[in-house]
Amino acid sequence: MNDYFRGLRYGIPIGLGYLSVSFTFGIMAVSYGLYWWQAVAISMLTVTSAGQFAGIGIMMHPGQYIEMLVSQLTINVRYSFMSISLSQKTDSKFKGLYRWLLGFFMTDEIFAVASTEKSVKRSFFAGLATLPYFGWALGTLVGALLGNILPQRLMSALGLAIYGMFVAIVVPEMKHKKTVCIVVAFAIVFSCLFTYVPILSQVSSGLSISICAIAAAILGAILFPVKEDEA
Repeated sequence: MNDYFRGLRYGIPIGLGYLSVSFTFGIMAVSYGLYWWQAVAISMLTVTSAGQFAGIGIMMHPGQYIEMLVSQLTINVRYSFMSISLSQKTDSKFKGLYRWLLGFFMTDEIFAVASTEKSVKRSFFAGLATLPYFGWALGTLVGALLGNILPQRLMSALGLAIYGMFVAIVVPEMKHKKTVCIVVAFAIVFSCLFTYVPILSQVSSGLSISICAIAAAILGAILFPVKEDEA
């Protein structure tokens, strides 16, 4: 239980960040004509911010199943890479059905925190995923029910919380390891290329995130290899 509560504690900032971001999703879903319970069901069954925002937009135009498939695949493919990567660090008890659950609850922030562990125990991962999951669902519920009564300025401010959460996860590691700073710099450069270069800017955000992450990680592995006894 100690590992579960430790994971629960680590998941508090992620859960708070998800609470504010999913609040915006709840408002948007209802404004598109969905019932509040449909918005909550989407959040509880998918747990993917960009995928959900893109998905409800396509759902408003029935029949675009191919577009839905392509958009969700490109946006969420990075979670497959994250799950495969993290599965290499799980302990011997973290197998079978638990591996499927690891994949379901995988998000950028949960991966970032879990990957700092030398060995990921299933109790720790369960604790880490608890508050983000329920925070995402609760934020959607509150946004769907009460969002329309809040001022637009507050709504915009809540949407920025996700970026602060990313910074809070990455910066502590950057302060202790210069190599992490360099890898982050690689990722920033690649991200700028996919944002400002005309041809690359046409790539969807989900696929570009995956490419940037993989390319930065490969460069980091080549330039700063970690020995087995240091891993």
